[in-house]
Amino acid sequence: MRKRQNVFELESDWADPILWYARGVKAMKARKLEDPTSWNFYAAIHGIWRALWDFYQITGSGDADPNASDTSTYLDQCQHQSWYFLPWHRGYLLALENMLRHEIELLGGPSNNWALPYWSYFGSNQDVLPPAFRTSDWPDGIGNNPLFVVQRWGQLSGSTPFDVSSQTNLNAMQDPEFTGPGGGGSAGFGGVETGFSWSGDESGGIESDPHNMIHVLVGGGHPTLVFPPGSPQAGRPLPGLMSNPLSAALDPIFYLHHCNIDRLWESWNKFPAGKPSASPTDWQNPTETKWLDGPASTGEREFAMPNPDKTKWAYTPAQMRELAGLGYEYDDLTPGSEVEPIVTVAARMERLGIPRRSVAATGGLGMPTQNKVELVAASDSGISLVGSGIMRSSVRVEPNARARVSQSLSANRIVPTAPDRVFLNLENVTGLHDAVIFQVYVGLPEGAEPSGNKKYLAGSVALFGVSQASDPAGKHSGNGITYKLEITDIVDKMHLDGEFDVARLPVSFVPLENIPNAADIKIGRISIYRQFE
Repeated sequence: MRKRQNVFELESDWADPILWYARGVKAMKARKLEDPTSWNFYAAIHGIWRALWDFYQITGSGDADPNASDTSTYLDQCQHQSWYFLPWHRGYLLALENMLRHEIELLGGPSNNWALPYWSYFGSNQDVLPPAFRTSDWPDGIGNNPLFVVQRWGQLSGSTPFDVSSQTNLNAMQDPEFTGPGGGGSAGFGGVETGFSWSGDESGGIESDPHNMIHVLVGGGHPTLVFPPGSPQAGRPLPGLMSNPLSAALDPIFYLHHCNIDRLWESWNKFPAGKPSASPTDWQNPTETKWLDGPASTGEREFAMPNPDKTKWAYTPAQMRELAGLGYEYDDLTPGSEVEPIVTVAARMERLGIPRRSVAATGGLGMPTQNKVELVAASDSGISLVGSGIMRSSVRVEPNARARVSQSLSANRIVPTAPDRVFLNLENVTGLHDAVIFQVYVGLPEGAEPSGNKKYLAGSVALFGVSQASDPAGKHSGNGITYKLEITDIVDKMHLDGEFDVARLPVSFVPLENIPNAADIKIGRISIYRQFE
Protein backbone atom coordinates (compact mmCIF):
# COMPACT_ATOMS: atom_id res chain seq x y z
CA MET A 1 0.00 0.00 0.00
CA ARG A 2 1.38 3.38 -1.01
CA LYS A 3 0.64 6.20 1.42
CA ARG A 4 -0.39 9.71 0.42
CA GLN A 5 0.97 12.08 3.05
CA ASN A 6 0.24 15.62 4.17
CA VAL A 7 2.67 17.89 2.31
CA PHE A 8 3.05 20.07 5.42
CA GLU A 9 3.97 17.11 7.61
CA LEU A 10 6.85 15.81 5.52
CA GLU A 11 10.32 16.16 7.02
CA SER A 12 11.17 19.23 4.92
CA ASP A 13 9.87 21.58 2.22
CA TRP A 14 11.68 19.52 -0.41
CA ALA A 15 11.28 16.08 1.11
CA ASP A 16 11.56 13.12 -1.26
CA PRO A 17 7.84 12.91 -2.19
CA ILE A 18 7.94 16.53 -3.38
CA LEU A 19 11.42 16.40 -4.92
CA TRP A 20 10.54 13.34 -6.99
CA TYR A 21 7.20 14.88 -7.93
CA ALA A 22 9.09 17.88 -9.35
CA ARG A 23 11.51 15.64 -11.24
CA GLY A 24 8.65 13.63 -12.72
CA VAL A 25 6.76 16.78 -13.72
CA LYS A 26 9.89 18.15 -15.40
CA ALA A 27 10.27 14.96 -17.46
CA MET A 28 6.63 15.09 -18.58
CA LYS A 29 6.84 18.81 -19.38
CA ALA A 30 9.73 18.12 -21.76
CA ARG A 31 7.31 16.45 -24.20
CA LYS A 32 4.95 18.09 -26.68
CA LEU A 33 1.21 18.46 -26.20
CA GLU A 34 0.47 15.83 -28.87
CA ASP A 35 2.29 13.12 -26.85
CA PRO A 36 -0.16 11.26 -24.53
CA THR A 37 2.61 10.91 -21.93
CA SER A 38 3.24 14.66 -21.72
CA TRP A 39 2.25 17.02 -18.90
CA ASN A 40 0.23 19.21 -21.25
CA PHE A 41 -1.66 16.24 -22.69
CA TYR A 42 -2.65 15.13 -19.18
CA ALA A 43 -3.81 18.66 -18.42
CA ALA A 44 -5.84 18.63 -21.64
CA ILE A 45 -7.63 15.49 -20.45
CA HIS A 46 -9.17 17.68 -17.76
CA GLY A 47 -9.86 20.47 -20.24
CA ILE A 48 -8.05 22.55 -22.84
CA TRP A 49 -8.32 26.21 -23.87
CA ARG A 50 -5.69 26.30 -26.56
CA ALA A 51 -5.85 30.06 -27.16
CA LEU A 52 -5.15 30.73 -23.47
CA TRP A 53 -2.36 28.15 -23.36
CA ASP A 54 -0.70 29.79 -26.38
CA PHE A 55 -1.21 33.27 -24.92
CA TYR A 56 0.58 32.19 -21.72
CA GLN A 57 3.29 30.52 -23.85
CA ILE A 58 2.62 27.15 -22.25
CA THR A 59 2.19 25.90 -25.79
CA GLY A 60 3.33 27.55 -29.00
CA SER A 61 1.25 28.35 -32.06
CA GLY A 62 3.31 25.82 -33.99
CA ASP A 63 2.69 22.97 -31.55
CA ALA A 64 0.47 20.25 -32.99
CA ASP A 65 -2.76 19.29 -31.28
CA PRO A 66 -3.28 15.64 -30.28
CA ASN A 67 -4.48 13.49 -33.16
CA ALA A 68 -8.20 12.97 -33.77
CA SER A 69 -8.33 9.55 -32.08
CA ASP A 70 -6.60 10.72 -28.91
CA THR A 71 -8.71 13.86 -28.83
CA SER A 72 -12.01 11.98 -28.97
CA THR A 73 -10.81 9.33 -26.50
CA TYR A 74 -9.14 11.44 -23.84
CA LEU A 75 -9.48 15.21 -24.07
CA ASP A 76 -12.06 17.49 -22.38
CA GLN A 77 -13.21 14.72 -20.10
CA CYS A 78 -13.38 16.08 -16.53
CA GLN A 79 -16.67 15.56 -14.71
CA HIS A 80 -18.16 18.60 -13.00
CA GLN A 81 -21.64 19.33 -11.62
CA SER A 82 -22.15 15.57 -11.58
CA TRP A 83 -22.34 12.52 -9.32
CA TYR A 84 -19.32 11.31 -11.33
CA PHE A 85 -17.16 14.21 -10.08
CA LEU A 86 -15.44 12.21 -7.32
CA PRO A 87 -14.85 8.85 -9.06
CA TRP A 88 -13.66 10.44 -12.31
CA HIS A 89 -11.09 12.58 -10.51
CA ARG A 90 -9.92 9.61 -8.43
CA GLY A 91 -9.12 7.73 -11.62
CA TYR A 92 -7.45 10.83 -13.08
CA LEU A 93 -5.17 11.10 -10.05
CA LEU A 94 -4.28 7.41 -10.24
CA ALA A 95 -3.38 7.68 -13.92
CA LEU A 96 -1.19 10.75 -13.41
CA GLU A 97 0.44 9.12 -10.39
CA ASN A 98 1.16 6.02 -12.47
CA MET A 99 2.70 8.15 -15.20
CA LEU A 100 4.90 9.97 -12.68
CA ARG A 101 6.04 6.71 -11.07
CA HIS A 102 7.15 5.56 -14.50
CA GLU A 103 9.23 8.73 -14.89
CA ILE A 104 10.65 8.33 -11.39
CA GLU A 105 11.65 4.75 -12.23
CA LEU A 106 13.45 5.93 -15.37
CA LEU A 107 15.30 8.48 -13.21
CA GLY A 108 16.36 5.79 -10.74
CA GLY A 109 14.06 7.02 -7.96
CA PRO A 110 11.80 5.25 -5.42
CA SER A 111 9.03 4.47 -7.87
CA ASN A 112 7.48 1.48 -6.07
CA ASN A 113 6.34 3.37 -2.96
CA TRP A 114 6.12 6.95 -4.25
CA ALA A 115 2.71 8.62 -3.98
CA LEU A 116 1.35 12.11 -4.48
CA PRO A 117 1.14 14.19 -1.30
CA TYR A 118 -2.05 16.09 -0.40
CA TRP A 119 -2.58 19.67 0.75
CA SER A 120 -4.86 19.91 3.79
CA TYR A 121 -5.57 23.66 3.71
CA PHE A 122 -7.94 23.30 6.69
CA GLY A 123 -5.08 21.97 8.82
CA SER A 124 -3.44 24.06 11.52
CA ASN A 125 -0.86 26.45 9.96
CA GLN A 126 -1.43 24.91 6.52
CA ASP A 127 -3.53 27.71 5.00
CA VAL A 128 -0.73 28.79 2.68
CA LEU A 129 0.71 27.52 -0.59
CA PRO A 130 3.28 24.78 0.14
CA PRO A 131 6.82 26.25 -0.02
CA ALA A 132 8.11 24.18 -2.95
CA PHE A 133 5.36 25.63 -5.17
CA ARG A 134 6.04 29.30 -4.47
CA THR A 135 9.66 29.59 -5.57
CA SER A 136 11.06 29.50 -9.09
CA ASP A 137 14.20 27.73 -7.80
CA TRP A 138 15.02 24.13 -7.08
CA PRO A 139 16.35 23.49 -3.53
CA ASP A 140 19.93 24.04 -4.80
CA GLY A 141 19.00 27.59 -5.83
CA ILE A 142 18.94 26.93 -9.56
CA GLY A 143 15.83 28.15 -11.42
CA ASN A 144 13.22 26.42 -13.57
CA ASN A 145 11.38 24.69 -10.73
CA PRO A 146 8.56 22.90 -12.60
CA LEU A 147 6.20 23.19 -9.60
CA PHE A 148 6.20 26.99 -9.87
CA VAL A 149 3.86 28.76 -12.28
CA VAL A 150 3.55 32.49 -12.84
CA GLN A 151 -0.22 32.53 -13.32
CA ARG A 152 -1.23 32.22 -9.66
CA TRP A 153 -2.84 35.46 -8.53
CA GLY A 154 -5.33 34.44 -5.84
CA GLN A 155 -5.36 35.13 -2.11
CA LEU A 156 -3.88 31.67 -1.49
CA SER A 157 -1.17 31.86 -4.13
CA GLY A 158 1.90 33.00 -2.22
CA SER A 159 3.75 32.90 1.06
CA THR A 160 1.19 34.85 3.11
CA PRO A 161 -1.28 32.64 5.02
CA PHE A 162 -4.92 33.20 4.19
CA ASP A 163 -7.80 32.33 6.51
CA VAL A 164 -9.38 29.65 4.32
CA SER A 165 -12.29 29.21 6.72
CA SER A 166 -13.31 32.84 6.13
CA GLN A 167 -14.46 31.90 2.63
CA THR A 168 -15.04 28.14 2.60
CA ASN A 169 -16.01 25.31 4.91
CA LEU A 170 -16.46 21.58 5.35
CA ASN A 171 -20.25 21.67 5.76
CA ALA A 172 -20.63 19.10 2.99
CA MET A 173 -19.10 16.52 5.33
CA GLN A 174 -22.31 16.73 7.39
CA ASP A 175 -24.60 15.60 4.55
CA PRO A 176 -25.20 11.84 4.89
CA GLU A 177 -26.49 11.43 1.33
CA PHE A 178 -24.09 11.07 -1.59
CA THR A 179 -26.79 12.13 -4.05
CA GLY A 180 -29.48 14.60 -3.02
CA PRO A 181 -32.88 15.15 -4.65
CA GLY A 182 -31.74 18.32 -6.46
CA GLY A 183 -34.54 20.38 -7.93
CA GLY A 184 -33.85 23.23 -5.51
CA GLY A 185 -33.00 20.93 -2.60
CA SER A 186 -29.69 19.37 -1.63
CA ALA A 187 -27.34 18.13 -4.33
CA GLY A 188 -25.89 15.76 -1.74
CA PHE A 189 -22.26 15.31 -0.78
CA GLY A 190 -21.21 13.97 -4.18
CA GLY A 191 -23.65 15.55 -6.66
CA VAL A 192 -26.93 14.94 -8.42
CA GLU A 193 -27.51 12.14 -10.90
CA THR A 194 -26.25 13.00 -14.39
CA GLY A 195 -24.88 11.48 -17.54
CA PHE A 196 -21.42 12.34 -18.82
CA SER A 197 -21.04 15.89 -17.53
CA TRP A 198 -18.05 17.90 -18.70
CA SER A 199 -19.95 20.98 -17.54
CA GLY A 200 -23.32 20.72 -15.87
CA ASP A 201 -26.01 22.52 -13.92
CA GLU A 202 -25.27 22.25 -10.17
CA SER A 203 -22.37 21.10 -8.05
CA GLY A 204 -22.44 18.56 -5.24
CA GLY A 205 -21.59 19.76 -1.76
CA ILE A 206 -17.91 18.85 -1.71
CA GLU A 207 -17.43 20.21 -5.23
CA SER A 208 -18.86 23.58 -4.20
CA ASP A 209 -16.91 23.77 -0.95
CA PRO A 210 -14.01 23.47 -0.69
CA HIS A 211 -13.17 22.30 -4.23
CA ASN A 212 -14.33 25.29 -6.27
CA MET A 213 -13.23 27.78 -3.64
CA ILE A 214 -9.62 26.55 -3.40
CA HIS A 215 -9.31 26.60 -7.19
CA VAL A 216 -10.17 30.30 -7.30
CA LEU A 217 -8.32 31.23 -4.10
CA VAL A 218 -5.13 29.85 -5.67
CA GLY A 219 -5.60 30.88 -9.30
CA GLY A 220 -7.39 34.20 -8.92
CA GLY A 221 -7.25 36.69 -11.76
CA HIS A 222 -4.63 39.24 -12.70
CA PRO A 223 -5.49 42.50 -10.90
CA THR A 224 -4.88 44.74 -13.94
CA LEU A 225 -4.05 42.84 -17.14
CA VAL A 226 -6.74 41.84 -19.64
CA PHE A 227 -6.82 40.00 -22.94
CA PRO A 228 -5.45 42.27 -25.68
CA PRO A 229 -7.52 43.93 -28.44
CA GLY A 230 -8.17 41.67 -31.39
CA SER A 231 -8.49 38.47 -29.37
CA PRO A 232 -11.91 36.79 -28.93
CA GLN A 233 -11.70 37.55 -25.19
CA ALA A 234 -10.56 41.16 -25.64
CA GLY A 235 -11.01 43.18 -22.46
CA ARG A 236 -11.73 40.19 -20.24
CA PRO A 237 -9.55 39.76 -17.11
CA LEU A 238 -6.72 37.24 -17.33
CA PRO A 239 -7.49 34.12 -15.25
CA GLY A 240 -4.96 32.25 -13.16
CA LEU A 241 -4.43 28.69 -14.33
CA MET A 242 -6.24 27.16 -11.34
CA SER A 243 -9.28 29.44 -11.76
CA ASN A 244 -10.56 27.87 -14.97
CA PRO A 245 -11.29 24.15 -15.63
CA LEU A 246 -9.72 24.48 -19.07
CA SER A 247 -6.31 25.37 -17.64
CA ALA A 248 -6.39 24.22 -14.00
CA ALA A 249 -4.59 20.90 -14.47
CA LEU A 250 -1.55 22.68 -15.93
CA ASP A 251 -0.70 23.83 -12.41
CA PRO A 252 1.10 21.13 -10.37
CA ILE A 253 -0.70 22.24 -7.19
CA PHE A 254 -3.93 21.01 -8.84
CA TYR A 255 -3.08 17.41 -8.03
CA LEU A 256 -2.28 18.01 -4.35
CA HIS A 257 -5.57 19.89 -4.05
CA HIS A 258 -7.47 17.02 -5.67
CA CYS A 259 -5.72 14.47 -3.48
CA ASN A 260 -7.22 16.33 -0.55
CA ILE A 261 -10.68 16.29 -2.14
CA ASP A 262 -10.21 12.56 -2.70
CA ARG A 263 -9.13 12.19 0.94
CA LEU A 264 -12.26 14.05 2.08
CA TRP A 265 -14.38 11.58 0.08
CA GLU A 266 -12.73 8.70 1.95
CA SER A 267 -13.18 10.63 5.21
CA TRP A 268 -16.88 11.14 4.44
CA ASN A 269 -17.22 7.39 3.97
CA LYS A 270 -15.29 6.29 7.05
CA PHE A 271 -14.47 9.09 9.55
CA PRO A 272 -15.21 9.29 12.38
CA ALA A 273 -16.12 5.77 13.34
CA GLY A 274 -19.62 5.43 14.73
CA LYS A 275 -21.07 8.64 13.33
CA PRO A 276 -24.90 8.79 13.42
CA SER A 277 -26.65 6.96 10.63
CA ALA A 278 -30.37 6.57 10.14
CA SER A 279 -30.31 4.71 6.84
CA PRO A 280 -28.16 1.94 5.32
CA THR A 281 -27.26 4.36 2.52
CA ASP A 282 -25.96 7.11 4.84
CA TRP A 283 -22.27 7.88 4.24
CA GLN A 284 -22.29 5.30 1.43
CA ASN A 285 -21.50 5.64 -2.27
CA PRO A 286 -24.31 5.11 -4.80
CA THR A 287 -25.36 1.59 -5.65
CA GLU A 288 -27.33 2.44 -8.80
CA THR A 289 -26.05 0.62 -11.89
CA LYS A 290 -25.83 3.89 -13.81
CA TRP A 291 -23.32 5.25 -11.29
CA LEU A 292 -21.40 2.00 -10.82
CA ASP A 293 -20.92 1.38 -14.54
CA GLY A 294 -20.43 5.01 -15.53
CA PRO A 295 -21.77 6.91 -18.53
CA ALA A 296 -20.37 4.40 -21.03
CA SER A 297 -23.05 1.95 -19.85
CA THR A 298 -25.73 4.23 -21.33
CA GLY A 299 -23.93 4.89 -24.60
CA GLU A 300 -22.00 8.01 -23.58
CA ARG A 301 -18.23 8.55 -23.34
CA GLU A 302 -16.19 6.19 -21.21
CA PHE A 303 -13.67 7.31 -18.59
CA ALA A 304 -10.26 6.63 -20.16
CA MET A 305 -6.64 7.56 -19.44
CA PRO A 306 -3.38 6.86 -21.30
CA ASN A 307 -0.86 4.52 -19.70
CA PRO A 308 2.92 5.18 -19.81
CA ASP A 309 3.15 2.82 -22.82
CA LYS A 310 0.35 4.85 -24.51
CA THR A 311 -2.21 2.08 -24.24
CA LYS A 312 -5.65 2.97 -22.90
CA TRP A 313 -6.88 2.38 -19.36
CA ALA A 314 -10.68 2.58 -19.08
CA TYR A 315 -12.36 2.56 -15.66
CA THR A 316 -15.73 2.85 -13.97
CA PRO A 317 -16.90 4.42 -10.70
CA ALA A 318 -17.40 0.92 -9.31
CA GLN A 319 -13.65 0.34 -9.57
CA MET A 320 -12.97 3.59 -7.71
CA ARG A 321 -15.00 2.86 -4.55
CA GLU A 322 -12.39 1.23 -2.29
CA LEU A 323 -8.88 2.57 -1.79
CA ALA A 324 -7.52 -0.79 -0.63
CA GLY A 325 -8.15 -2.28 -4.05
CA LEU A 326 -6.43 0.67 -5.69
CA GLY A 327 -3.19 0.24 -3.76
CA TYR A 328 -3.03 3.42 -1.70
CA GLU A 329 -4.19 4.98 1.56
CA TYR A 330 -4.05 8.30 3.40
CA ASP A 331 -1.96 8.94 6.49
CA ASP A 332 -4.89 10.74 8.18
CA LEU A 333 -8.62 11.04 7.49
CA THR A 334 -9.29 13.93 9.88
CA PRO A 335 -10.99 16.54 7.62
CA GLY A 336 -9.29 19.54 9.23
CA SER A 337 -7.88 20.95 12.44
CA GLU A 338 -11.39 21.53 13.81
CA VAL A 339 -13.83 18.67 13.34
CA GLU A 340 -17.45 19.73 13.67
CA PRO A 341 -19.83 17.20 15.23
CA ILE A 342 -22.54 15.77 12.99
CA VAL A 343 -25.74 17.80 13.50
CA THR A 344 -28.51 15.24 13.92
CA VAL A 345 -32.22 15.93 13.73
CA ALA A 346 -32.38 15.32 17.49
CA ALA A 347 -29.84 18.11 18.03
CA ARG A 348 -31.85 20.49 15.85
CA MET A 349 -35.02 19.63 17.70
CA GLU A 350 -33.37 20.40 21.01
CA ARG A 351 -32.18 23.76 19.67
CA LEU A 352 -35.68 24.56 18.39
CA GLY A 353 -37.38 23.37 21.57
CA ILE A 354 -39.29 20.59 19.81
CA PRO A 355 -40.27 17.61 22.00
CA ARG A 356 -38.98 14.33 20.61
CA ARG A 357 -42.37 12.72 20.92
CA SER A 358 -43.70 15.16 18.30
CA VAL A 359 -41.58 13.63 15.53
CA ALA A 360 -42.09 10.25 13.94
CA ALA A 361 -39.46 10.69 11.26
CA THR A 362 -39.34 7.98 8.62
CA GLY A 363 -35.61 7.63 9.20
CA GLY A 364 -35.70 8.10 12.96
CA LEU A 365 -34.03 10.98 14.76
CA GLY A 366 -30.64 10.49 13.14
CA MET A 367 -30.92 11.60 9.53
CA PRO A 368 -34.45 11.10 8.17
CA THR A 369 -35.13 10.83 4.46
CA GLN A 370 -36.16 14.25 3.17
CA ASN A 371 -36.49 14.03 -0.60
CA LYS A 372 -39.38 16.37 -1.40
CA VAL A 373 -38.82 20.02 -2.33
CA GLU A 374 -41.04 23.08 -2.54
CA LEU A 375 -40.36 26.66 -3.65
CA VAL A 376 -40.66 29.05 -0.72
CA ALA A 377 -39.40 32.34 -2.14
CA ALA A 378 -38.03 33.82 -5.35
CA SER A 379 -36.69 37.13 -6.64
CA ASP A 380 -38.71 39.21 -9.07
CA SER A 381 -35.73 39.48 -11.41
CA GLY A 382 -32.07 38.64 -11.74
CA ILE A 383 -29.10 40.70 -10.60
CA SER A 384 -25.72 41.65 -12.05
CA LEU A 385 -22.71 41.52 -9.75
CA VAL A 386 -20.08 44.19 -10.33
CA GLY A 387 -17.75 46.30 -8.21
CA SER A 388 -16.50 45.83 -4.67
CA GLY A 389 -19.35 47.04 -2.49
CA ILE A 390 -22.37 45.30 -1.03
CA MET A 391 -25.00 44.40 -3.65
CA ARG A 392 -28.53 43.90 -2.37
CA SER A 393 -31.55 42.07 -3.67
CA SER A 394 -34.53 40.30 -2.11
CA VAL A 395 -36.86 37.35 -2.55
CA ARG A 396 -40.63 37.48 -2.35
CA VAL A 397 -41.85 34.89 0.17
CA GLU A 398 -44.88 32.72 -0.61
CA PRO A 399 -46.95 32.92 2.61
CA ASN A 400 -48.29 29.36 2.67
CA ALA A 401 -44.91 27.78 1.93
CA ARG A 402 -43.28 29.96 4.57
CA ALA A 403 -45.93 28.87 7.05
CA ARG A 404 -45.14 25.23 6.33
CA VAL A 405 -41.47 25.84 7.08
CA SER A 406 -42.35 27.64 10.31
CA GLN A 407 -44.73 24.88 11.34
CA SER A 408 -42.01 22.26 10.83
CA LEU A 409 -39.73 24.30 13.14
CA SER A 410 -42.37 24.94 15.77
CA ALA A 411 -42.55 23.36 19.20
CA ASN A 412 -46.34 23.24 18.71
CA ARG A 413 -46.28 20.95 15.71
CA ILE A 414 -49.15 19.44 13.78
CA VAL A 415 -47.40 17.06 11.34
CA PRO A 416 -44.99 14.58 13.01
CA THR A 417 -42.11 15.00 10.57
CA ALA A 418 -38.55 16.20 11.02
CA PRO A 419 -37.83 19.94 10.70
CA ASP A 420 -37.37 21.13 7.13
CA ARG A 421 -33.98 21.76 5.58
CA VAL A 422 -33.81 25.04 3.63
CA PHE A 423 -31.66 25.96 0.62
CA LEU A 424 -30.82 29.20 -1.14
CA ASN A 425 -30.41 28.78 -4.90
CA LEU A 426 -28.57 31.17 -7.21
CA GLU A 427 -29.99 30.00 -10.52
CA ASN A 428 -28.47 30.25 -14.00
CA VAL A 429 -25.36 32.14 -12.95
CA THR A 430 -23.44 33.20 -16.05
CA GLY A 431 -20.25 35.14 -16.64
CA LEU A 432 -17.05 35.54 -18.61
CA HIS A 433 -14.58 35.27 -15.73
CA ASP A 434 -14.20 32.37 -13.28
CA ALA A 435 -11.93 34.10 -10.75
CA VAL A 436 -14.82 35.59 -8.76
CA ILE A 437 -15.70 34.87 -5.12
CA PHE A 438 -18.50 36.46 -3.12
CA GLN A 439 -20.21 35.91 0.21
CA VAL A 440 -23.99 35.63 0.43
CA TYR A 441 -26.09 36.89 3.34
CA VAL A 442 -29.76 36.06 3.88
CA GLY A 443 -31.91 38.27 6.10
CA LEU A 444 -29.25 40.95 6.63
CA PRO A 445 -31.21 44.08 7.65
CA GLU A 446 -31.07 47.12 5.37
CA GLY A 447 -28.05 49.25 6.24
CA ALA A 448 -26.46 46.61 8.47
CA GLU A 449 -22.77 45.82 7.99
CA PRO A 450 -22.06 42.20 7.00
CA SER A 451 -18.91 41.95 9.12
CA GLY A 452 -20.86 42.34 12.35
CA ASN A 453 -23.77 40.09 11.37
CA LYS A 454 -22.37 36.63 10.69
CA LYS A 455 -25.69 35.21 11.88
CA TYR A 456 -26.98 35.94 8.38
CA LEU A 457 -23.98 34.56 6.45
CA ALA A 458 -25.13 31.74 4.19
CA GLY A 459 -21.66 31.05 2.81
CA SER A 460 -19.44 31.88 -0.15
CA VAL A 461 -19.61 31.05 -3.84
CA ALA A 462 -16.65 30.63 -6.21
CA LEU A 463 -17.47 30.80 -9.93
CA PHE A 464 -15.02 28.08 -11.02
CA GLY A 465 -16.39 26.77 -14.33
CA VAL A 466 -18.89 29.58 -14.96
CA SER A 467 -17.38 30.81 -18.24
CA GLN A 468 -17.42 27.29 -19.68
CA ALA A 469 -21.05 26.80 -18.61
CA SER A 470 -21.95 30.19 -20.10
CA ASP A 471 -20.78 29.24 -23.59
CA PRO A 472 -23.87 29.31 -25.85
CA ALA A 473 -22.28 26.61 -28.01
CA GLY A 474 -21.93 24.27 -25.03
CA LYS A 475 -24.13 21.37 -23.98
CA HIS A 476 -26.33 23.54 -21.79
CA SER A 477 -26.66 26.40 -24.31
CA GLY A 478 -24.97 28.91 -22.06
CA ASN A 479 -27.48 28.59 -19.21
CA GLY A 480 -24.72 28.76 -16.62
CA ILE A 481 -24.50 27.04 -13.24
CA THR A 482 -26.90 26.91 -10.30
CA TYR A 483 -25.16 27.38 -6.95
CA LYS A 484 -26.90 26.43 -3.73
CA LEU A 485 -26.20 27.16 -0.11
CA GLU A 486 -27.90 25.42 2.79
CA ILE A 487 -29.44 28.09 5.02
CA THR A 488 -31.12 25.75 7.50
CA ASP A 489 -29.18 27.20 10.46
CA ILE A 490 -30.02 30.78 9.42
CA VAL A 491 -33.71 29.99 9.10
CA ASP A 492 -33.69 28.18 12.47
CA LYS A 493 -32.22 31.28 14.15
CA MET A 494 -34.56 33.66 12.34
CA HIS A 495 -37.51 31.51 13.38
CA LEU A 496 -36.42 31.54 17.03
CA ASP A 497 -35.86 35.32 16.89
CA GLY A 498 -39.20 36.00 15.19
CA GLU A 499 -37.57 37.28 11.99
CA PHE A 500 -38.87 34.72 9.50
CA ASP A 501 -42.49 35.90 9.29
CA VAL A 502 -41.89 38.41 6.48
CA ALA A 503 -43.18 39.13 2.99
CA ARG A 504 -39.67 39.62 1.57
CA LEU A 505 -36.25 38.40 2.66
CA PRO A 506 -33.18 40.47 1.78
CA VAL A 507 -30.28 38.70 0.06
CA SER A 508 -26.92 40.50 -0.02
CA PHE A 509 -23.70 39.82 -1.91
CA VAL A 510 -20.22 40.84 -0.72
CA PRO A 511 -17.35 40.21 -3.19
CA LEU A 512 -13.96 39.12 -1.90
CA GLU A 513 -12.33 41.36 -4.51
CA ASN A 514 -13.56 43.86 -7.07
CA ILE A 515 -15.68 42.26 -9.80
CA PRO A 516 -14.84 44.03 -13.09
CA ASN A 517 -17.54 45.03 -15.55
CA ALA A 518 -15.96 42.81 -18.19
CA ALA A 519 -16.62 39.73 -16.02
CA ASP A 520 -20.33 40.17 -16.87
CA ILE A 521 -21.53 38.16 -13.86
CA LYS A 522 -25.30 37.68 -13.78
CA ILE A 523 -27.63 35.68 -11.54
CA GLY A 524 -30.78 34.65 -13.38
CA ARG A 525 -32.93 34.20 -10.27
CA ILE A 526 -32.54 33.90 -6.51
CA SER A 527 -34.78 31.32 -4.88
CA ILE A 528 -35.33 29.52 -1.59
CA TYR A 529 -36.58 25.94 -1.32
CA ARG A 530 -37.66 23.79 1.56
CA GLN A 531 -36.69 20.10 1.62
CA PHE A 532 -38.96 17.86 3.64
CA GLU A 533 -40.28 14.34 4.22
